[in-house]
Amino acid sequence: MQISKYMLANERDALWGLTISTVGYEEIAPNDPYPTKGHADGYYFNVEKGRRLNEYQLLYNPDGEGWFQSEHCPRTRLKAGDMFLLFPGEWHTYYPDPRTGWKSYWVGFKGRNIDDRVNAGFLTPEKPIYHIGYSSVIESLYRKAYDTAVEEAAYCQQLMAGLVNLLIGEMYSLERNIEFNKNHAQVAMIGKARLRISDTLESNVTIQQIAEELGVSYSNFRKLFKEYTGLSPATYQQELRLRRAKELLTTTDLSVKEIAYRLNFESPDYFSAKFKAKMGCKPSDIKQK
Repeated sequence: MQISKYMLANERDALWGLTISTVGYEEIAPNDPYPTKGHADGYYFNVEKGRRLNEYQLLYNPDGEGWFQSEHCPRTRLKAGDMFLLFPGEWHTYYPDPRTGWKSYWVGFKGRNIDDRVNAGFLTPEKPIYHIGYSSVIESLYRKAYDTAVEEAAYCQQLMAGLVNLLIGEMYSLERNIEFNKNHAQVAMIGKARLRISDTLESNVTIQQIAEELGVSYSNFRKLFKEYTGLSPATYQQELRLRRAKELLTTTDLSVKEIAYRLNFESPDYFSAKFKAKMGCKPSDIKQK
């Protein structure tokens, strides 16, 4: 069984940053022929020869197993709960294991939104497969995308673009958190570190001291902390201090100088420069309001 919908996009849709070309679902029973019929020109392919697309496609297999291969990825086993991303111009092939068949959702899209994420290294042809397991949220997003495509109401491209962005974000976040949670001790340590940093904003406790308290070297602590939060511990501490500074500026009579030293900035001038870079205005501008 296969259901699919092909979409048109206009110049206005393209300005939104992401346009959707196709969305669909198929169920391949064990030993059924593959690929299924009914695909539009440019989408059907011979699994032995593979194909190249002029767009991205994101596929999710909630059930069944199979195989995937591309220019940058050797032949790899696909398991139930895997998602994989196809890149424009990248040769690829994939197919279900005849012994299991599979259920598969897909959506095709293009635009600068996704190009930016690829250019930034969040998504790469070298790592096209994401092991997320079964997710009712992911499945419901695909179903919503298909229903939206079938209804084809005005501005449905914008709604579908939002759904695809959410799909990508859910996929990326789910896999990263699954990887992190494999090591409960590290996750717990980062949680303790964040709390400790937050509780010591108005003291002279250093990041090195916090790492020592947690029984880990500073270099390892910094690496793990940045991998988990996206910020180095020192930057995380400074961001929280600047946020706290804004609270003190608006809720107390403390001077800019008093706040700078209370939050352990090197000097009032250094504090003002960092505050302006982050908040877009000087601390003194807030005090004058």
